[in-house]
Amino acid sequence: MRILVVEDNRDILSNLLDYLSLKGYSVDCAQDGLSGLHLAATEHYDLLILDVMLPGIDGYTLCQRLREDARRDTPVIMLTARDQLDDRLQGFRSGADDYLIKPFALSELAARVEAVMRRTRGGGRRQLQVADLCYDLDTLEVSRGGKMLKLNPIGLKLLAVLMQKSPHVIRREVLEETLWGDDCPDSDSLRSHIHQLRQVIDKPFESSLLHTVHGVGYRLTQDIHGV
Repeated sequence: MRILVVEDNRDILSNLLDYLSLKGYSVDCAQDGLSGLHLAATEHYDLLILDVMLPGIDGYTLCQRLREDARRDTPVIMLTARDQLDDRLQGFRSGADDYLIKPFALSELAARVEAVMRRTRGGGRRQLQVADLCYDLDTLEVSRGGKMLKLNPIGLKLLAVLMQKSPHVIRREVLEETLWGDDCPDSDSLRSHIHQLRQVIDKPFESSLLHTVHGVGYRLTQDIHGV
């Protein structure tokens, strides 16, 4: 599970990153509101842990813009030292799912993370998103920029793996194992399916999301630095 932590206090941020990583989560971070909003709007995260008082834009504004402008429903837990009722209500009005008052125990944060994820997974759709590419795992509908796309079963399975691991590179042998187990048809099968996938999700659009990392594997991301 991928978590984005947006917190400008270096000590708190370091503690959160260490603790959440030890709990088995994949954690990214930002130390100002604008960087946090960019990451939250362009990458796929399962949860956002968001400080209220941030440089750039505050947590309330970040959350509201994430909901209204970026149309993201990523669960959000807000962190703040402001414990007045009006502050908590403002957090919920901006789109937060939970609200934790500083100082807090890391064990309580972990419990709230698990509770929020149980609620959101139980009640909502399971959806992957990378940039403007969306994949609803419940309906098996794929769209990009609002346009519905049609993929065969192997294409759907391949896309799900690439989106779940985005923006990381997935090695060829890992993809082949995922798709066919020990019965990979031949050495060109994966390349053929990657080509078919590109024809559907990239060719009709201005920017490419599916990138080859030569000699290694493939990655699905809007950011192509280092490829």
